[in-house]
Amino acid sequence: MRRVTLFVNGSARNGKVVAVYGTLSDLLSVASNKLGIKATSVYNGKGGLIDDIALIRDDDVLFVCEGEPFIDPQTDGRAQEELTGSHTDWLTLNVGGRYFTTTRSTLVNKEPDSMLAHMFKDKDAWGNKQDHRGAFLIDRSPEYFEPILNYLRHGQLIVNDGINLLGVLEEARFFGIDSLIEHLEVAIKNSQPAEDHSPISRKEFVRFLLATPTKSELRCQGLNFSGADLSRLDLRYINFKMANLSRCNLAHANLCCANLERADLSGSVLDCANLQGVKMLCSNAEGASLKGCNFEDPSGLKANLEGANLKGVDMEGSQMTGINLRVATLKNAKLKNCNLRGATLAGTDLENCDLSGCDLQEANLRGSNVKGAIFEEMLTPLHMSQSVR
Repeated sequence: MRRVTLFVNGSARNGKVVAVYGTLSDLLSVASNKLGIKATSVYNGKGGLIDDIALIRDDDVLFVCEGEPFIDPQTDGRAQEELTGSHTDWLTLNVGGRYFTTTRSTLVNKEPDSMLAHMFKDKDAWGNKQDHRGAFLIDRSPEYFEPILNYLRHGQLIVNDGINLLGVLEEARFFGIDSLIEHLEVAIKNSQPAEDHSPISRKEFVRFLLATPTKSELRCQGLNFSGADLSRLDLRYINFKMANLSRCNLAHANLCCANLERADLSGSVLDCANLQGVKMLCSNAEGASLKGCNFEDPSGLKANLEGANLKGVDMEGSQMTGINLRVATLKNAKLKNCNLRGATLAGTDLENCDLSGCDLQEANLRGSNVKGAIFEEMLTPLHMSQSVR
């Protein structure tokens, strides 16, 4: 029985001693299993191709290849580089179990300051570990490494579908491929979906309402409802704080105890809406229509519109008993025939405000600006103590 030592083509490491029997095809099959390659041909130590099993002698050292030309493992690659003036010898990398074949110049020339360049610029400078096939072991993700290797080959960032750009970016940072990092950051930014600031439609909002239990507070803080038709909807206790409700149709809507603090209601229509106990502190309702609204809560809960911007609003015929309009701006507003009994209007700007036909009994107007205000056809006379400190 003859035995021989088999090596992968071009390598003198991790050889396997096997018995020679049968035909050359049998030997190639054994070599494939032992060396983990798809063996197609066998060479002796001098590069001679063996095409007959009878040519093999006992204790021969043979080199098995996968179809490539014979590579003498004794050849000094550094001397060859000096002759050619560049790093052109081929390397095989085992990245996370996947093999990549490339040239040393690909890994070195484009990014000379990268980790890959330092690893392969000089042979064995880093003492890189090799597997049984002589491939250099790199413990990284192969799917993220492939775009980096292709970038080093041709300078273009090409990432196949299904590959996460963030993973490629982390690999580029790990290997120090600085020029690729910038490309990837731009690509990631461009791949992000644009922020959607489009207003929520009535249909979408009704779907939200139907999916929310009646006793749960629906959080709509900061949402954009601009121009939406929310008329006649049950919007009780909903948090609309800082929401954009400009030019909305809220006519006949039930906004009992809703939070509209700092919300934008400019140009909206709230005619005949139920606003019992509503919170509208510092809200902007300039130019809105609130005709025939009900702010009066029989339980005594008062609507709070303190500091609200109500310039030019039309609140004609609204029930506002006990409402808090302290330091609100009602310049040029229409409050004809409103019930303002016990209302707090201290420090309120009522310049050119039409208050004709209003009931201001026990209302507090101390410190308010009533320049040009109209008080005709008052239901009860306005007492001096109500407007003077």
